[in-house]
Amino acid sequence: MANNASTLKRIRQDAKKEARGKSQRTALKNAKKKFINAVQAGDKNAEQLLNDAYKAIDKAVAQNHIHENKAARDKSRLAKKLNA
Repeated sequence: MANNASTLKRIRQDAKKEARGKSQRTALKNAKKKFINAVQAGDKNAEQLLNDAYKAIDKAVAQNHIHENKAARDKSRLAKKLNA
C-alpha cells in the first residue's frame, strides 16, 4: 500500500482515467460493430454508420486512447468492408 499522499492521489487519478478510457474504447468497439453488422445485412444506412465509426475513431485518437496508426488501419479496413 502506498504511504504518501501524492502516491495515493496518483492511484485515484489512474483509476478514474482508466474508467474513462474503457468507456471510450467500448464506444469505439460498438460503433465499429454496428457498421460491420449493417454492411453484412446490406443496410443502406451503412455509410452513415461508417461516418459514426470514423468519428469515434478520431475522438479516441484525440484523447490518446488509441494510436494514430491503429486509427488509420481501422479506418482503412472499415472502408474496404463498405466497398467490398
